[in-house]
Amino acid sequence: MGIADHELRFRQWLSEHTGLLVKVARSFAEGPADQDDLFQEILLQVWLSLPSFRDESKPTTWLYRVALNTALAWKRSEKKRRPRQDSLSISDVAAPSVTSAEAERNDRVVDQLYAAIRALQPAKRALVVLYLDGFTYREIADVVGISESNVGVSLNRIKKELAAAVQEDEDE
Repeated sequence: MGIADHELRFRQWLSEHTGLLVKVARSFAEGPADQDDLFQEILLQVWLSLPSFRDESKPTTWLYRVALNTALAWKRSEKKRRPRQDSLSISDVAAPSVTSAEAERNDRVVDQLYAAIRALQPAKRALVVLYLDGFTYREIADVVGISESNVGVSLNRIKKELAAAVQEDEDE
């Protein structure tokens, strides 16, 4: 693949699939600065890994593999690099929110959900991110390398775990 083709494919995939890359970054990093750092690292790894894409899977499946593997490696190295710090909430960098009470409640629930997702073990987090992006159980199984039935069982357990965590936050 020539550099022009490489750049063209990278730009095309970036314009089509930025949302899934952002979702991975948001699910694995807490604060806006860390999310930006992780997003940049994911982009770098996609760029560097693009020549190894062999059209044996869909681009979204391949992108998820690269993004999730990058996020997992980033998370491991992040723990070694610095102690846990307080971070800004996602709403600090989000677009100005609507002032209605319903919009504020929705923002709070989304923040609680992402916090609960970040609290999951990395493998569970990967399943949730893929599920939230509308992947089928078969596609999720292909990305993470487990059986389709295992995906279903795991997601049902994770859903209960997330519901309990969000409910617990609301009760406080």
